[in-house]
Amino acid sequence: MLAVDGRGALPGGLRSLTVRPADRIAARRGRDQPSFAMIAIDRHHGAMDTVDPDADRVGAASVEVAGTIGDRGGPSAWREPGAWKVRYGSRRLYDRRLSRRDERWPPPARMLAALFRHPGAVLGALGEQQPVEQDGRQLHRSVQAMLALTGRVGPRRALGGSEEVDPSVMRAELRRLTAMSMPIRTDVHVTGRRIPGPEGTLDIPVRVYRQFGRGVSIPGSSRPGPPVIVYFHGGGWVVGDLDTHDASCRMLAAASGCMVVSAGYRLAPEWPFPAAVDDAMAAYAWVRERAGELGADPRRVGVMGDSAGGNLAAVVSQLSAKESLPAPTAQCLVYPALDFRLGTASIRDCGDGFFLTREAIEYYRRTYVPSERDWLDPRASPLLAADLGALPPTLVVTAGFDPLRDEGEAYAKALATAGVPVVHRCCDDQVHGFMGMGFIDDTYALATEVCEAMGRLMRRSGHFDAPDHAVR
Repeated sequence: MLAVDGRGALPGGLRSLTVRPADRIAARRGRDQPSFAMIAIDRHHGAMDTVDPDADRVGAASVEVAGTIGDRGGPSAWREPGAWKVRYGSRRLYDRRLSRRDERWPPPARMLAALFRHPGAVLGALGEQQPVEQDGRQLHRSVQAMLALTGRVGPRRALGGSEEVDPSVMRAELRRLTAMSMPIRTDVHVTGRRIPGPEGTLDIPVRVYRQFGRGVSIPGSSRPGPPVIVYFHGGGWVVGDLDTHDASCRMLAAASGCMVVSAGYRLAPEWPFPAAVDDAMAAYAWVRERAGELGADPRRVGVMGDSAGGNLAAVVSQLSAKESLPAPTAQCLVYPALDFRLGTASIRDCGDGFFLTREAIEYYRRTYVPSERDWLDPRASPLLAADLGALPPTLVVTAGFDPLRDEGEAYAKALATAGVPVVHRCCDDQVHGFMGMGFIDDTYALATEVCEAMGRLMRRSGHFDAPDHAVR
C-alpha cells in the first residue's frame, strides 16, 4: 500500500493525482484552513480508501484522478463548480444516510434499532448497568443490552437448542427472529432455483444474488464478470435455511461487489453427517461448472460461511483437491465451528450467557454427528486435517465473546504455519451471530466490513501479498 497526501510522490499506475483544497466546504465547516484528504492506493488494483476520517464524511478535499483505478471501475466523480470530487464506494457502504436509500427495514427491526441505540436506558431498566469484561475485552454495550433483554423475555428455542423441542419448531422460530433482525437490501436482484444434489439424493435449493449493474455481460467485451461466492448458512447443521440468511446474502452481494450463490443443504437429525458436506461439495462443483452461465467469472469462485456454514466452507476448500475440483479462489470463515472436541478455553469461558451456549453446541454436535468416532473426521473437524498447505487465501473472522473464538484463531495459526496467506480478525466486543444483528448500528457496520473485505480478497486473488495479510 502507498500513502499519498497530494503533495507527495506520484504512485505507480496513475498518470496524475491532484489534490486541491475544497475552500467552500472548509468554510462551511467553520475551518480557517482547508484540510487535505489522505488516500491509500493499492498498487495492484488501485483501490482507494480515505485515511482522514473527516475527508470521507464530508469531502474535505477535492481530488482529480486520471489513470486506471482497478476493477471496481474507479471512483465515481461528479462535477461541482471549480473542482472534481471523488465519491468513494466505502462512503455509500458506511454512511447510514446514504445506505438506507437502498434498504427496506421491517418495522420490528426498525423498533429494535431505535431501542438499542440507547443501551444505557435498557440496561438501567433491567438493573444491569455494570460493563461485561473478560480477558481484557469489554462487551459492546448495545450487545450487552440485547443479551440482557433476550435473557428476560426472548425465546430460547432458536438460540439454545434442546432435545425437548422439535427441530421444526426451532427452525420456524429462527425464521421469525431473523425476519426482524436485518434490513433488506433493495438494490440486489435475487433468483431462486434448484440444482442437482449428490447422486440419488434430493435437489439442492440455491439463490443467486447480484447487485443491479454488476454481472451484466456486454457482447464482444473481454471484461470478465464479477467473482462469485458460494455461501453456506449457519445454524448448527440443524436449523437455518435460505430464508434465514437472505438479508445477509443481499448485504454480501452489495458490499463485496461479487455475485453470491447461497446454497441450502440437508439438515440433521433427518440427514446427519456427512449429508451437509456432500450437498456443499455438490453446490460448489455446480457453481464452478456454471459460473459463466450465471454471468460470473468462472476463474474466481470463492466460498464463505458463518458458524456451521463456516465449517462447510472450510471442508469444501480441503476436499476440492481430493475431488479433482479447482480450489476456491479464497475462503472467508465467519466464527466457524472447526473442532468437535470442544476443549478450548473460550468454550469454557464463554459457554454461557453470550448467545451461543456450550449446551447448544453439544446438542448440535450429537444431532449432526451422532457417532463420537466421526468427531475426529476432518470433514467434521477441519482443524484436525493433516495437510493444510494447498488451501486458498483465507479470511477468518471471530468474535471476542464467542465459545468458538479459539477454534477460529487456532485454524488461522495452523494455516499460517502451513504457508497459506491468512488474515484473522477478532471483533473483540461481539458475540456469535453478530453478522445477523443488523439492528445494532456498530454490529451492522462490522458485518459490512467483513463482506467488503471478502470482495477485496476475491479481487486480489492473483496479487496476494503475504506481508500485508499476516495473521493479526
